[in-house]
Amino acid sequence: MAENAEQTDRTGAFPHQNLAWLRQQGLLSLATASHYGGGGASLPALQAVIRAIALAEPSTALIVCMHYLHHLRLRQPANWPASLVRQVSETAVTEGALINSLRVEPELGSPARGGLPQTLARRTATGWVLNGHKLYTTGIEGLHWLAVWARSDDEPPLVGSWLVPKSAPGIRIIPSWDHLGMRGTGSHEVILKEVTVPLSYAAAVSPLGHQPPADDRAAALSANANTALLAAIYDGIARAATDWLAGWLQQRIPSGTGKPLATLPRIQEQTGEMESLLLVNSTLLERAAAEGFTTVGAGLAKNTITDNAITVVDLALRLSGNYGLTRRNPLERHYRNVLCGRVHTPQQDSAWLSAGRQRLEAGLP
Repeated sequence: MAENAEQTDRTGAFPHQNLAWLRQQGLLSLATASHYGGGGASLPALQAVIRAIALAEPSTALIVCMHYLHHLRLRQPANWPASLVRQVSETAVTEGALINSLRVEPELGSPARGGLPQTLARRTATGWVLNGHKLYTTGIEGLHWLAVWARSDDEPPLVGSWLVPKSAPGIRIIPSWDHLGMRGTGSHEVILKEVTVPLSYAAAVSPLGHQPPADDRAAALSANANTALLAAIYDGIARAATDWLAGWLQQRIPSGTGKPLATLPRIQEQTGEMESLLLVNSTLLERAAAEGFTTVGAGLAKNTITDNAITVVDLALRLSGNYGLTRRNPLERHYRNVLCGRVHTPQQDSAWLSAGRQRLEAGLP
């Protein structure tokens, strides 16, 4: 994967070959519940896999991460109807079938900011008919299942996720993904036009204003998993950057010094600063994998890890100068990729707002 990472970045080609290899190794069913034949792997084990993939080719890691997070949620009790959980789980085992959510829309933006989806599920006598427009559908070229966030035509509407096979007629991909970083994720736009699924494919829906009561434990588990896996990608990118930098500093011998840059105290000090940031990341990632954070704490940890990762790669660029910014070296690619860590939910302002509100309201009557 690492050998092909530069080509993936330059062309924006979807990493079919990487995913095929992961499928052959059984790694695409690693997070799937064991009673369906999956690996039933622990969060620390899944984190180790995601970090290893991210060191090599982070776009592939993001596609697999989203897939793993879905299967971890499906392992929780009463998440989706049992028949749908079985179907998604068994195809992950037998076919390596990938799943991801389709949530973001042109008018709405991220649903984490609130608002109702424009994507409409119309109830008919024989099934649901979905129409809508989705953005940033990570991995769409390689997905088998789509969890489409939509609202029904009922009054009040049902809001939630409908399960849609990617092979269903009426799904059109607009190849619009041309991003600064994570270019191989194939996060294109998707148009759903008169896409029909069975009535039983309303996977996790509830009437607007009558959502199930919040399950704090389930929310904390989900937040810890999100931090443990998603943030591990960007930490992995930073570690790949420092690996390259260490080799370059050991080999680079300016004529003015007559010895490798790695021997200079200033260089050693700044490298130590990067190691300090990565040590913080390791501690936070380990705690998230042990499900040791509250929901609020997991959000803070996710943002701290990604910010530290960005700072590490930025420091590496400062030390390497023009060499680091040259496209034949991987550092500028690592920098573009690591910047994408900021866009994932929860974003910094939301995480800080939640933590600040919790802290300041704790002592109020």
